[in-house]
Amino acid sequence: MAFKNSEEDNVWVNACLEGDEFAFKKLLDKYLRPIYGFLYYLTGDATQIEDLAQETFVKAWKNLSKFDQSKNFKTWLFAIAKNTALDWLKKKKTTPFSFFSDEEGNNKLESIAEDSVLPGEILERKDAVREMENLLDRIPEKYRVILILHYKESFSLSEIAKILDKPYNTVKAYHARALSQLKKAFLDK
Repeated sequence: MAFKNSEEDNVWVNACLEGDEFAFKKLLDKYLRPIYGFLYYLTGDATQIEDLAQETFVKAWKNLSKFDQSKNFKTWLFAIAKNTALDWLKKKKTTPFSFFSDEEGNNKLESIAEDSVLPGEILERKDAVREMENLLDRIPEKYRVILILHYKESFSLSEIAKILDKPYNTVKAYHARALSQLKKAFLDK
């Protein structure tokens, strides 16, 4: 029997609630990589990703009985990850997404190739990940997060609204502004 992604997650959630420790491992295996990536984009600190991911999954485990199974588990988990990262950033009191210089102190924006690829095409090119990160760094965080969740993590705008705890129309407007600012950042490079 084939399940939709969220239905499969609910099967594993139910199994976890019934005491099956293997079931939570299945959820962990499924979402660990996407959560790592999301946390990295939110914090920009690769040294903290493992701890933040662990904290995210511990919170999910402890609060699994509170999870409303009529909702999407992935959306709920990413909301926990977002809140965990924001709590960490507040404690650290730094500005996230500071990727403008590499380990040698060189400005990464100077190394972006000059071609006329549109922002939508950049998102689809695997070899342009670094270029996209640099362009994303140039737009405000509130817009950047929406692009990352929508295009990298494949969340719908309504799911993003739930993750960010914002009205759908706000997320929709931010998405449009984000694309506009991303295009401007690309053209201004």
